Amino acid sequence: MGTRVRPPAGHATLELVEQARSCLVDAAEASTANDRFAAAHLAALRAAAAVLAARAQPARRRHGGGSGRRRGHGPRNVWELLPSVAPELTEWAAFFASNAGKRAAAQAGLRGAASTREADDLMREAEAFLGLVCLLLGLPYQEPIDGGAGGLAVPLRPR
Repeated sequence: MGTRVRPPAGHATLELVEQARSCLVDAAEASTANDRFAAAHLAALRAAAAVLAARAQPARRRHGGGSGRRRGHGPRNVWELLPSVAPELTEWAAFFASNAGKRAAAQAGLRGAASTREADDLMREAEAFLGLVCLLLGLPYQEPIDGGAGGLAVPLRPR
């Protein structure tokens, strides 16, 4: 009676996990640090979106005909929303949020936005994050292409 059965992942969740995996492949094959950094960050973003798709509850309308949106607040990004549906990923959300500006600069093609080391490090972190997301969602985890994450596929926090 006390056993909780995890509901099967929905189509959107599975699609987002596959997109995250594809972004990691793109990162591994990228020829520049900027491209690798941007693709790795996008992989993490897709993985976080998969968690939101799996765990988020639809917004409820407030009594009195309200729209359900908080007044005076605009849309929130994935990294702000993630801790509310997966508190165990709060540190990961903060880590990837702190790299969003660098990702935007890398995507814009700003020369030297990301160094080779930063891109490689972020790729390893994104691989580890995807592994943890798969674990949390009860999905199979595919080992990274190059062994990534130093053999520890699912750290609880960013390194």
